[in-house]
Amino acid sequence: MSRPSIVRRISADEELPLGLTALVAAIAATLLFPLSWLLVEATRIDGGRAWSLLVRPKTVEIVGNSLLLMVGVTVCSVLVGVPLAWLTVQTDLPLRRFWAVAVALPLVVPSYIGAFAFVSAFGPRGEFQSILEPLGIERLPEIYGLWGSILVITLYTYPYVYLTTRAALLSFDTRLLDAARTLNHDTWGAFRRVTLPQIRPAVIAGALLAALYAVSDFGTPAIMQLPVFTRQIYVEFQQWNREYAAFLSLQLLAIVLVVLALEWKVRSNRTVHGDGGGRSRTVVELGRWRWPATLLPVGVTAVSLLVPLWILGLWLVTADPYARPELAFEFEYAYNSLLVSGGAALVAVAAAIPVAYLAARSNATLSSVLERATYVGFAVPGVVLGLALVSVGTDYEALDLPYAPVLYQTLPLLIFAYVIRFLPQAVGSIRSTTLQVDPTLVEAARTLGDTPLKSFRRVTLPLIAPGITAGAALVFLTTMKELPATLFLRPTGFDTLVTVIWRAQEAAYFQYAAIPALMLIVVSGLSMVVLLTQGGREGL
Repeated sequence: MSRPSIVRRISADEELPLGLTALVAAIAATLLFPLSWLLVEATRIDGGRAWSLLVRPKTVEIVGNSLLLMVGVTVCSVLVGVPLAWLTVQTDLPLRRFWAVAVALPLVVPSYIGAFAFVSAFGPRGEFQSILEPLGIERLPEIYGLWGSILVITLYTYPYVYLTTRAALLSFDTRLLDAARTLNHDTWGAFRRVTLPQIRPAVIAGALLAALYAVSDFGTPAIMQLPVFTRQIYVEFQQWNREYAAFLSLQLLAIVLVVLALEWKVRSNRTVHGDGGGRSRTVVELGRWRWPATLLPVGVTAVSLLVPLWILGLWLVTADPYARPELAFEFEYAYNSLLVSGGAALVAVAAAIPVAYLAARSNATLSSVLERATYVGFAVPGVVLGLALVSVGTDYEALDLPYAPVLYQTLPLLIFAYVIRFLPQAVGSIRSTTLQVDPTLVEAARTLGDTPLKSFRRVTLPLIAPGITAGAALVFLTTMKELPATLFLRPTGFDTLVTVIWRAQEAAYFQYAAIPALMLIVVSGLSMVVLLTQGGREGL
């Protein structure tokens, strides 16, 4: 049984520890500083030029595609995720415990791996078309473009909606459904009138996560040849058109901030209702629809998991190792991924401990503001962060720091990018653990003459070690999959699993992506194990 949250928190009227507060403020400022480049770059564009960039046909197309992609993925994720959550929690679906886990597994597949697997399988001359060719089918419908991007991203983002909705259903008071049945409501009527209003905040929260992922995704739209913000920013960067790239970055950030504002509003207004006893009790009998209902989890799991695994396995068997030997897998790529991911995890944990500790023990507005400031980088798309840090390392005029360019294309700058992106994962894990520490233990150490730092090292640090370990693991696993920031900032000649996958995709030699892609899926699977372990077995 976990210890209750009894840590005494500093009220808004109490004075914050000066040294700790200064340290956290310095960390937050360091993380925010690179993003200030976008504002600096924006000031260089005069009003007339900004208006011409805004209304040019290419910009209008990019904005339209990005919004349509975000809305399409969000709607489709809700249409898939909510029924799956309902089926695996409140019905007598066959093999319900198995499907509860299986339908969450697409989250372990990076969407860009799913994208080039789908292109290889369902492209104009793909593997699926070659199977159907003896039947007279010479060409499949076009998978590139908006609809293909919506399909692929939905398959790997609907678990966000599924997991948040499932969590709400697990804490749902099932007696409300019993009351609805006494009023002669059928299954659909009870769901619409009783269940849906209770889980709506969770559904919206998951939908907003899917929307944020969709508008920030780089790999899938690039592979699907869809002009959106992330893809066009990368194209402009390669052409060194930094003015237009910065302008597009600001527009993308504006959309992201709107999504975050909606998420914050929903989260702050969300309430949880639970009965404590109805968590695993089946409440709806599907009757004759019991087995047909399994077609939904079977279909979704087969398309999102079996297609990539089939394609990757096929590439392993049929790959020609001599077609492009420079793309052949080397263990150095895995070592490089482990190196930078491990470095990012260590630095992120070191920075997260003071931030999480101050946030956990203080109710002051300043501590809350500083903590939220460290979350900004997590919301910034990787392509925007990469572009900002490239400019930090190369732009003399904007920074007036003649030594800054030596940072460009170095491992420290790459690791710094990862820390900006994924520090909140470590902060959240360590903060929740710190809230469980009994303050009387710290006070006892202080009465024995320990300084605040020594009492933290001797008492608090061992108690929050599980949270530190979990936070480091999450940062490590997420860093392994990060694509755009790695493409922007990696040192010349420094290849990782994701860069090798991307080079193979650009060269259209997909078979050389098989081994590193399978490695990434295994690593991502470990993150799912952490998630399910934290959720507890009763949630299954």
